[in-house]
Amino acid sequence: MRLHRVVALVSPPQSSFELACAAEVFGTVHQGVPTRYSFGVCAERPGPVQTTAGYTMLVDAGPAALLEADTVVVPGRQPPGAPVPPSVTEALRAAHRRGARIVAICTGAFVLAQAGLLDGRRATTHWRRAARFAADFPEVRVDPDVLYVDHGDVATSAGTGAGIDLCLHLVRSDHGAAYAAQVARNMVLPPQREGSQLQYAAQPAPPVRAGADESLAPLLEWAASRLDARLTLGRLAERAGLSSRTLARRFSEQLGTSPGQWLLGRRLDAARVLLEQTDLPVEAVAARVGLASAVNLRRRFKTHLGTTPGAYRRVFSET
Repeated sequence: MRLHRVVALVSPPQSSFELACAAEVFGTVHQGVPTRYSFGVCAERPGPVQTTAGYTMLVDAGPAALLEADTVVVPGRQPPGAPVPPSVTEALRAAHRRGARIVAICTGAFVLAQAGLLDGRRATTHWRRAARFAADFPEVRVDPDVLYVDHGDVATSAGTGAGIDLCLHLVRSDHGAAYAAQVARNMVLPPQREGSQLQYAAQPAPPVRAGADESLAPLLEWAASRLDARLTLGRLAERAGLSSRTLARRFSEQLGTSPGQWLLGRRLDAARVLLEQTDLPVEAVAARVGLASAVNLRRRFKTHLGTTPGAYRRVFSET
């Protein structure tokens, strides 16, 4: 298999973390995980590039490296509104015209907007920069309430850590849920986070009472191991020792979603893995993940993934 070439376009002062998000997902060789990407870095001007972490990195390649990229990543820009050299915006537009996927992490969205790649499209960026982004680029439909937006050819993420969410999403789109889960597992991360970035922008919650345990982790682990069971809100609440209303509030506060939506997401993820790794009939897959019937599984797949279980299996099957 030819490696998918990912090139990050950096600019001084470059955020080390946002660059590392892409490098860790696309550029790290993980034991037991097949290598399917190559990763490189280029700069507006080859040579020393200052970082926000106080050190300087040496980048050998210039924008010409984008000519060979299958995916171009712009890992932030400081300050966000700084003008982008015409040579860079034209290189991005040329890569996009050629068919490369153009991806922005955090304030990298400002670069894509300056290149005109987000005109008339929905996009996101860090919640602290969303108002400035909307004011600077009124032709872009800014959505501050998501972790990422993916149009297939162009994608943007919310702030910092949401870059990992977007990169793992792209791996999942390229190679399926099971492969993305392998990458995420090596990073000691969940394959997919729930909720929106606005949960992180909210005011701090009141202090937790001494000795109180607000963590949903034990319940989530218990439920995820019983997806084939009938897991009603009442049963989840009983297991957690909470009222249904309190449990729903905890899900909203901690995960940014409802118990039902969280459970549906886990069931769809499990169905995707079974479709990729087994020859089980769709009816059996639906039963194993608690979606009752093939009809229900097909309906959920179509609504949430835009495809059918059969079409998904034809693309991502490992058997």
